Amino acid sequence: MKCMKRIALLLCCTAALGFGTDLATVKNVYLLRMQKGLDQYLANRLTNDHLFQIVTDPKLADAIWTDQIGEGFEAKLAELFPPPEPEAKPVPADKPEKAEKPAKNQDPSPVEIMGDTVNKLPSLTSLSSFGRAKGMLFLVDPKSKEVVWSTFDLPKDTSSKEMDRTANDIVSRLKKDLKKK
Repeated sequence: MKCMKRIALLLCCTAALGFGTDLATVKNVYLLRMQKGLDQYLANRLTNDHLFQIVTDPKLADAIWTDQIGEGFEAKLAELFPPPEPEAKPVPADKPEKAEKPAKNQDPSPVEIMGDTVNKLPSLTSLSSFGRAKGMLFLVDPKSKEVVWSTFDLPKDTSSKEMDRTANDIVSRLKKDLKKK
């Protein structure tokens, strides 16, 4: 029975991976600012090895490099790719809009007096373990918001030589993974 469960799990995982964005389809990438300037070293290595085209406009990118995922990353994506504004309904010329005014002797609601509740529970997203984990890098499809590729490589220090070595290791690992596909 355990063997059947493992086979089913393996098939489900394989099927889920098959529907995601393929790393081989990524051509243009946008790099978000990373800790210790790693984005600059990574851009240098990616362009020198002709692995990806680095773009300065995120709307032209097939994928985005980031060193964090979670609430902060989602906010940055919303900033870079704002949702389209809803179309305003045209108001007929013969019917001007009436602004509703509250009655003069109507008491304001308790929410208006006290404001928002102070003793709120934190949202589930603020309890997430995702965030800025040192050494983690993610390549994310901005349309589907799927992580296409990730790696862990923690620099030993912040010297230029070490940051360049780290970027080189990351690009080497990425090349190896691209050849597998």
